[in-house]
Amino acid sequence: MSVKKLFDLTGKVALITGGSRGLGLQMGEALGEMGARLAITARKREELEQAKRDLAELGVEAFPLACDLQNADAIAPMVKSVLAHYGRIDVLVNNAGATWGAPTEEHPLEAWQKVVNLNLTAAFLVTQAVGKEWMIPNRQGHIVNIASIAGLGGTLPDRMRTIAYNTTKGGLVNFTRSLAAEWGQYGITVNAIAPGFFPSKMTQGTLDKVGDLLSADAPLGRLGSDEDLKGLIVLLASEASRHITGQIIAVDGGVSAVV
Repeated sequence: MSVKKLFDLTGKVALITGGSRGLGLQMGEALGEMGARLAITARKREELEQAKRDLAELGVEAFPLACDLQNADAIAPMVKSVLAHYGRIDVLVNNAGATWGAPTEEHPLEAWQKVVNLNLTAAFLVTQAVGKEWMIPNRQGHIVNIASIAGLGGTLPDRMRTIAYNTTKGGLVNFTRSLAAEWGQYGITVNAIAPGFFPSKMTQGTLDKVGDLLSADAPLGRLGSDEDLKGLIVLLASEASRHITGQIIAVDGGVSAVV
């Protein structure tokens, strides 16, 4: 098989949670450019419709589904809707996430539960449904979980105080490893991307306060850009990664390499 063929996603279907904006939309653009048809989920229908229009301008087909992933009962029907529309889900990108900033001693329980439900429980339920309904019976699939370098270690309080976010991203790291070990028998690869700091709606408040410090922390001396996840998501979603599973790959300008 040629290298171009290994990366070709023509005929494949990718489901991206949190796919209407930010990193999710950027990864959708990359997968679509390589030939994939997309299903994108988010809570806000108007943002999904705008994303669909933006993707269409790039020649990318997208099926938008408004779904609140914190509602566990909505997840299986959402997956069934994708399968009814496309007939398959070859790639799952668990990207939807939330954060909450507060000192641990003052962190509200309600906020903790919201972050855990979206960042970890929803990823488990979407993955379970996709695996059960299509990937396991068809003995193929690529799952990519969007973790964070905040899940690889602690963060200094002058940078961010996000105990729930850090904890759930750490959980997603070992979810990735455990699932890779369990579902490898079905020909399914499971990997995670751990981004550093990228400009987005979720990170804007932090970057406004300490963006210069975070850039200085990185050996490459900069934050992530709109293009920096695209090559890796294509690799992990394609046959080029068929012998890569259970791996956590940081895209952080070298931050996680520095002790």
